Amino acid sequence: MVLIVGIAFISISSYMEHRELVEIEKEQYPAPGILVDVNDNGEKVHVYTEGQGDHTLVFMSGLGTSSPYYDFKVLYNKLTDEHRIAVVERAGYGWSDLTESPRDINTVLEETRKALTLSGETPPYILFPHSLSGLEAIHWANEYPEEVDAIIGLDPLVPAYALEDEVETSFSPVIDFLMRSGLVRSQPEVFTVNFPAMKKGHLSEEEAEIARTIFYRRVQTDNMKDELERVNTNAQTVSEQGQIDIPFHVFISRENEDEKWAESLVNYAEKTGGQSFILDGGHYIHLDQPELIAERSREIIRKVKDD
Repeated sequence: MVLIVGIAFISISSYMEHRELVEIEKEQYPAPGILVDVNDNGEKVHVYTEGQGDHTLVFMSGLGTSSPYYDFKVLYNKLTDEHRIAVVERAGYGWSDLTESPRDINTVLEETRKALTLSGETPPYILFPHSLSGLEAIHWANEYPEEVDAIIGLDPLVPAYALEDEVETSFSPVIDFLMRSGLVRSQPEVFTVNFPAMKKGHLSEEEAEIARTIFYRRVQTDNMKDELERVNTNAQTVSEQGQIDIPFHVFISRENEDEKWAESLVNYAEKTGGQSFILDGGHYIHLDQPELIAERSREIIRKVKDD
């Protein structure tokens, strides 16, 4: 009984301190981009933009990436000399607020589009989806074909794979407890090991300090959980729309142990007239091969302009 009371006291104390620190960190490290109200209810979405160009390259993060702004930075930094880029942090990610809006594919897409519009961006776009957001990118190209000139996927999810191999739809309750209680703050190595851009050595000391504070409040958020629970139904929605009419190019991780993953991506790219590149690296392929991906992406974008 004494042990239970002790654990409860430590957990509650940690939670209270964690909440105070979150508010301090928000004030200390404000969003580097623009915060826009996509639902007219005060819930803000963070959009970071940089560079100039005929197209805006829109970076769309995978499921559970706590800070898309820092996750994509090593790649978009190699493109902003010639192109305009935008990183949209969905609700519950990075500097964006949590939302009560459901995470069905239609709602998510409309929020992304509105966030870009409110931040001053206009089509045509070239989409760079990672992982889960492959579904959103394909849905976008089907729903608004005049807005999307190409998709350059970063080991993205496509409907065929999600429907053949149903995705696990739950997060770890242990991680949930550690994050919500703030106890994770006593284990700094958790961030180092579990934020890929940090693990791969792509963050400066200052960037790591800021990214760590975001990590503490943006792991397994309720919005991420809702996205995960809806993966299969969202994939069904996208699948029923049929084939997109623009090239779907894709960079694929060679380290993915599931052969069906690579097959589904290569097949999808071929059907759209897109290119596929299987590269050495993990699922966060843009962190393992940023130079090569930037180089090939520039070639693809030049072809889009010529066409």
